[in-house]
Amino acid sequence: MWKVSNPSAEFNGIASFLWGATSSLFLSAALTSCGPTHEHQIMHDKPASELLGNPDYPAICYGGYRGQSRSEQPTLDQLKEDMRILHAMGIRQVRTYNVQLPHAANLVKAISELKQSDSQFEMYVMLGAWIDCAGAWTDSPNHAEQDLEANQTEIDRAVALAQMHPDIVKVIAVGNEAMVHWAASYFVAPKVILQWVNHLQSLKAEGKLPETLWVTSSDNFASWGGGGAEYHNEDLEELVRAVDYVSMHTYPFHDTHYNPVFWAENKEQSQADTLEVEIQEEPAVDDRIERAMARAVAYSQDQYARVVAYVQGIDESKSVHIGETGWASVSDGFYGPEGSRAADEYKQALFYRGMREWTQSAGISCFYFEAFDEPWKSAANPTDSENHFGLFKADGEAKYALWPLVSEGTFEGLTRDGHAITSSYAGQREMLDRHVLHPAD
Repeated sequence: MWKVSNPSAEFNGIASFLWGATSSLFLSAALTSCGPTHEHQIMHDKPASELLGNPDYPAICYGGYRGQSRSEQPTLDQLKEDMRILHAMGIRQVRTYNVQLPHAANLVKAISELKQSDSQFEMYVMLGAWIDCAGAWTDSPNHAEQDLEANQTEIDRAVALAQMHPDIVKVIAVGNEAMVHWAASYFVAPKVILQWVNHLQSLKAEGKLPETLWVTSSDNFASWGGGGAEYHNEDLEELVRAVDYVSMHTYPFHDTHYNPVFWAENKEQSQADTLEVEIQEEPAVDDRIERAMARAVAYSQDQYARVVAYVQGIDESKSVHIGETGWASVSDGFYGPEGSRAADEYKQALFYRGMREWTQSAGISCFYFEAFDEPWKSAANPTDSENHFGLFKADGEAKYALWPLVSEGTFEGLTRDGHAITSSYAGQREMLDRHVLHPAD
């Protein structure tokens, strides 16, 4: 769901900042060793096998961008600020999306420095490597071929970063929604993802990557076999066997528009509610919304079950975790007042809590999308839902899902860009309620 208009245009100028003339030396040095470059004693270093599915290590998707463009790269201090906030709320795993920009490498550096300065600090990274088809982000993408040069360079950067910081980088995810067909600007066939997964697994076998590093691809539930038969083929089966685990995405939020059958209560249920109202007082709006959000969580559970059924039909030992799911708090489009009426902080909180409760109890890692709002995603339209999936606003204000943590003092003394972590709507529920809409109203 990490959507961009044209990443390549941004990458060309910014990436040289990190991967310019020194990149060949950096990669050459990194390829010679799997050990960390820093000399401090590593206090926390768990393998992926002990992190994924472990309820003591909650996960979240993270982008530290504050501005209207990714040319405004977050500073090292800003990244540390964010990691302290997430650590305070109990997060222990963060997911990134590419290593074409300085963001991911700087994030790993920030975590490393935090670990050196505080022996109690613990944070791990699921490192994304972006994959494109040939001609991606043009008017004529060629989905039958990959952008081999760009993809090779991206994988090399991911490998180098994992080698430099094996105590932090615990997963490499090859591609993000790179196989699902609605990613029309850049998707590739499963054989492309398989090629790079096999490459990474070979490096592990040769001792050039830690054996405990896990390799996956993070993609839509349908492209992991949980959807239509058009995705089912031998290459996908081989990919299931090749990855260390499956990372799937599920977004009932988007399907309140694209597949809304589950979203509104059925007529029989509505009639039952009406009859009940004749005898009892009118049910609270919150109760109806809670039922809708319970259906949303059940919708994700069904998609998860379908992926598990497909995957374990190929390899019974293969685990499935959730690489992305989330709920936007604002929308002026398909999900706002004139659409499915799904987007607000109250529904976001119900979905977040419901997904956390389910996955934590079921031994499923859920990289919830996402930590902070990122205004660059739809800079021309501030109320586009893409800008509002964060549990925190860009200025650090905590949305309704996190009000209890603010009240408990969890973020006391922490700031984001000089702003103390406070509750949205000044912590006043009656103010929040004015922006909450029932989906059937």
